[in-house]
Amino acid sequence: MLTTLLITMLALLLLGFPMLVPLLGGALLLTIVFLGVNPINLISAMIGGIESTVLIAVPMFIFAADIMTRGHTANRLLDLVISCIGHVRGGLPATTAVACTLFGAISGSTQATVVAMGQPLRPRLLQAGYKDSFALALIINASDIAMLIPPSLAMIIYGVASGTSVGELFIAGIGPGLLILVLFAIYGYIHSHIHDIPRLPRASWVERLVAMRRALLTLGFPVLVIGGIYTGFFSPTEAAAMSVLYALLLEVFVFRSLRMRDIPPIALSTGLVTAVVFILVAAGGAFSWTISFAQIPQLLLGDFIMTAAQNPTLVLVVISFAFFVGCMFVDPIVVILVLTPIFAPAVQMAGLDPVLVGTLITLQVAIGSATPPFGCDIFTAIAIFRRPYFEVIRGTPPFFLLLLLATALIIMFPQIALFLRNVAYGY
Repeated sequence: MLTTLLITMLALLLLGFPMLVPLLGGALLLTIVFLGVNPINLISAMIGGIESTVLIAVPMFIFAADIMTRGHTANRLLDLVISCIGHVRGGLPATTAVACTLFGAISGSTQATVVAMGQPLRPRLLQAGYKDSFALALIINASDIAMLIPPSLAMIIYGVASGTSVGELFIAGIGPGLLILVLFAIYGYIHSHIHDIPRLPRASWVERLVAMRRALLTLGFPVLVIGGIYTGFFSPTEAAAMSVLYALLLEVFVFRSLRMRDIPPIALSTGLVTAVVFILVAAGGAFSWTISFAQIPQLLLGDFIMTAAQNPTLVLVVISFAFFVGCMFVDPIVVILVLTPIFAPAVQMAGLDPVLVGTLITLQVAIGSATPPFGCDIFTAIAIFRRPYFEVIRGTPPFFLLLLLATALIIMFPQIALFLRNVAYGY
């Protein structure tokens, strides 16, 4: 059964079908041929996969990110960060990491961060004397932080797939995101020192105050999302709705970077992206129901599940490796939907905190999205910067090692992820 399922899904992928077809094709094969279950159950599972009200946050966060990407938010954040730390040794790489973190706290999307922050930052990095391979790798990998800092679309999908609190996941992602920011800033300092990259001119206090005034309202996004969820004033879904309203007010009425007639095309773009996401989530729901009904997790991981209770650390390492490798080849949403139910019995047997597991999974999804051969952020950078594939990935190994170090630190010291969650929710 397992061999036939894998061969069928692999064949459909190699024939060029979108991921939707292998997911539903595999589910149908199991349902009709091996399980003898009425295929109508797959329709119910697909509907169940997208009926969670938490998923309402997905299109709204995407919509808010689209509005801000086309407006002035990114440039205002960038000017603020450069005015504060651009003059120190390695200031521009640190600026890139900080700017991607701040924009990630607004957009929740690595690809949106690559587009919004990469376009203004890459020319500045090149002008300062950094090689293009370093600049491209820095932008792509610093955008990974957007996957961890709330709001995170990957965390929403994981929360729905595993039944974990999205609010707790959001808060737990802050610590790992800041850890990666610090690691990248340190590496940027070392790289700049070794290659003797000149520093940028120091901004005057007047210039810093001007930059702060211009960016002050944009900093309201993370305050709105994180503060609202932390205080219990908003649920994650309500915070997403407020993000859209806030983005509209800023870009249309305050910054005047967009007009009302620009909003319908942006909404159409958001609708198309959302449709793809929800179709994948529905197909993933059907596939997850099928493999659970067929007890495939027990067949695949039988001995592993039995030993999980004795070695929770091993469970975290195996989960991290599986999700990382999966996201190197397949869309992150699909990987989360397929692998989360497979590893659920091992997580439960090991007594692991699902929020810790979700944070690690999100980190691996982010790393895989920026890792060859098929990381989605790589191809976003190729399209935006019009650079060849091998030039885009040439500078990635040091950042890859730093991200693996962050993974190891979180596994060894879970409080990196759980401390703020425990404080916020009183654990």
